[in-house]
Amino acid sequence: MKHTLSVLVENRPGALMRVASLFARRGFNIDSLAVGPTERHDVSRITLRVDCEHTSLEQIEKQMHKLVNVLRVQELAPGESVERELALLKVAAPASKRSELMALADVFGAQVADLGPDSIVFQLVGTPEEIDSFEELVRPHGLQELGRTGRLGLSRAARSGARAQTVLV
Repeated sequence: MKHTLSVLVENRPGALMRVASLFARRGFNIDSLAVGPTERHDVSRITLRVDCEHTSLEQIEKQMHKLVNVLRVQELAPGESVERELALLKVAAPASKRSELMALADVFGAQVADLGPDSIVFQLVGTPEEIDSFEELVRPHGLQELGRTGRLGLSRAARSGARAQTVLV
C-alpha cells in the first residue's frame, strides 16, 4: 500500500540523507521525494511516498523519531490532505497539431511555459493522477522531455471551527 509521509526536520546538513538511508536500510523504495523550506527558516519539510505495509510504516515512523534532526513525522491520509506535483513536459508541436495540444492543455489547466518553432513546454500543477492523465494524452504527439517534482502535501485546513495545531517534538 502507498503512503505519503510529511517529515519536519531541522534545516541542517545530512538530515535528508539520514531519513533516506533509513528507508534504504529497510529495503523500501521511495517512489517520490521532495524537500524544501517551511514557514520557519530553521525547519525543512521532506515529503516521501513509499510502498509498504501499514505495520512496516509504523515501525519506520518510530525509527524516524529517533533520528537526529527529525522534529515530526506525519502520514498524510488520503482525503485528509492536499497533495500536488509540478510537471514540465516538452511536446513536439508542428503547426498542424498546436490547436489540439492547446485544447488538451486548457482542459487540464496546463500553462505554456515556453514556445518554440517545433515544440511546446507545458507546465502543469495537479494531483499525480491528473499529471499521469495529461502525460498519457500528449505522449502520442511526441513527448520529448518530462520532468516531475516529487509529491508535496499538507494536511487539509481545519474545518467547522476546529483549530489546526502543529506540535514539534
